[in-house]
Amino acid sequence: MFKEIQKAVAEEYSGLRAKEYIAEIIPYHRIQASPGFRAAAERCRQLLAGFGLSAEVLTFPANESTSYWSLPMFQEWEASEATLHLIEPADKARKLANFSEIKCSLIQRSAPVDNLEAEVVLLEDGEEEQEYEGLDLEGKVVLTKGDLNRVHDLAVGRHGAVGILFDGMREIPPVRQRIDLPDTRAYISFWWRPGHKKCFGFVLSPRQGEELRRWIKSQQREGKPALRVRAKVVSRLYDGQMEVVSALIPGQTAEEVVVVAHLCHPQPSANDNASGCAAALELARTLQRLMEGGKLPQPRRGIRLLWVPEMTGTYAYLATHEQEISRMVAGVNLDMVGQNQNLCGSVFIIERPPASMASFTADLLERMREEWLGGAQNPGASASYPLFRHTVTPFSGGSDHYILSDPTVGVPTPMLIQWPDKFWHTSDDTRDKVDPSMLAVLGGLATTYAYFVANAGQREVTWLGHEMLARFRARLARRVQDELTEALTTKDGQALAQAVEDIERKVQFSGDRQREAMQSLLRLAPQAEGLVAELSTEVEHTVQQEMEQARKMLLWQAQQLGLDSIPPLPAKELDEWERRAALMVPARRFPGPVSSGAHAHKLTAQERDEIHTWLKKHRRLYYGMATVANYWVNGKRTVTDIANLVELETGQRNVELLVRHFNLLGRLDLMALRTNDVQG
Repeated sequence: MFKEIQKAVAEEYSGLRAKEYIAEIIPYHRIQASPGFRAAAERCRQLLAGFGLSAEVLTFPANESTSYWSLPMFQEWEASEATLHLIEPADKARKLANFSEIKCSLIQRSAPVDNLEAEVVLLEDGEEEQEYEGLDLEGKVVLTKGDLNRVHDLAVGRHGAVGILFDGMREIPPVRQRIDLPDTRAYISFWWRPGHKKCFGFVLSPRQGEELRRWIKSQQREGKPALRVRAKVVSRLYDGQMEVVSALIPGQTAEEVVVVAHLCHPQPSANDNASGCAAALELARTLQRLMEGGKLPQPRRGIRLLWVPEMTGTYAYLATHEQEISRMVAGVNLDMVGQNQNLCGSVFIIERPPASMASFTADLLERMREEWLGGAQNPGASASYPLFRHTVTPFSGGSDHYILSDPTVGVPTPMLIQWPDKFWHTSDDTRDKVDPSMLAVLGGLATTYAYFVANAGQREVTWLGHEMLARFRARLARRVQDELTEALTTKDGQALAQAVEDIERKVQFSGDRQREAMQSLLRLAPQAEGLVAELSTEVEHTVQQEMEQARKMLLWQAQQLGLDSIPPLPAKELDEWERRAALMVPARRFPGPVSSGAHAHKLTAQERDEIHTWLKKHRRLYYGMATVANYWVNGKRTVTDIANLVELETGQRNVELLVRHFNLLGRLDLMALRTNDVQG
């Protein structure tokens, strides 16, 4: 059904050529809303024009008075020079950072400063107000490994520091600890909002940071003068513009398939995300060449390719093209697709869209991926297998697909990515970490997928629907068996009763989501109502069959426990947070995802402190739940309802966290909150 497309693409798509496109992109310092990004965007447009494609560079205002949906914009930024020198003690004087040599040595969006000489004050992380007791930071520079936004708020905003030296390195177990990259600098940026006290900042390597920390402590012990640095930053923040590159492979109708890749990040940022941008360029060239050569016909739908500043560009494009969103049938996001797995520690991942945006897309990508899993054979030539790591994961977010896949936007968009990456967001994300063979696999897969979806009609949908049904049956059988494996270890009737309830809820949720996914086939073939109804009936039959088998096993377990039947669960007593959740009904105010981070400056210092305290305790859980929870908001569900759905989708539950989350969004006017007047 798709194999002829895959064969044609595999013969034309070149990972080596894509790696050459990376070389075209990485010389530019591609900070969102900057001259460097603009130059990279224009280079992409030129390459597309060379392929024979119509492409344009769209411009959007970059200032503090513009918003796209719930996302406020920011000013354009340019830096031409920045240096940091240690000047005292004289016997240790040296250059610590030079922007012209390593672009990551400057905290991006740093404010200008002219040869300022200042004392360096050591903060272990600087995230708690208590750490500042007794410190005089007025006119001084702080050295920290802590969260940049929090340190800026406390050290600069509240205590008068004029600059920040950052020697942190986000750890990514198991492939990266801070010690693994001793001479590498992290990519980190200020995000200025109205009312922020702007400052400059430099990034030091872990080795430099530890050395300065030792010297500062030694000077203090010996009663010697503090370390002093001289900082110079030639930069400017101003009302300017931000660009998005848009190209269209025309279809026979106005419908579109969206391919998105983010073009931003510091020089060189090869894998993140020059690799995704280069893969999209080669996708465009490949399809144009195949269609010009008569190997593929013009598809039913157009293929819209977007090279964006991450998140902000996607918000801006969608918010200014709202009338076109309904014509976007599906998408794919290419983010960090080129890694050499041996060097970077990465795994090729297909990340599914969220359960609230169930669709055909992930199953289709997963099936197509199987055609790219050759490469080696067993001695008897009876099996082939890939020489790279790969998996399929549930939705996580963190890139442009999370905007498109928001149910209020409604464009189901899986992501192709390689993760984790030892060199992510560092100065060592260089072209030598790129593997053209992986570019060929992920880029070729994206090309096959985009063209298949663009050209799919009744015939393709009939095959795809049955493919989805087969995969659903296999997934559900596996999920039920996993649940039974745990349930058959229960030691008492109450635990068994809980297991029964959990299995029934999970199986029903899976069936509901699969029926929704079947409905998405109508995006490709509106006349396929009969097929979709038939497939949905088969989904329900599968759910009933699996539950019938599960109940037999669970009843058997009850008998092993000496019970005649599975006892009912006792009524649960609600705690304070669960009672609050049952009364709270959030509603969306804006299309697209909402995030408190871009609006935190509107909160009082006390409110920011309180949020920091509970986020620090639950940060990983919170960011795993918050976006998914927002997607389930429909103006009718209580927070209890949403917590139940989040638990079914992610396996995580924390009602207090969600109540606090929606209260925060309400406080920032990002969501409306009303009291549920129906209880029971």
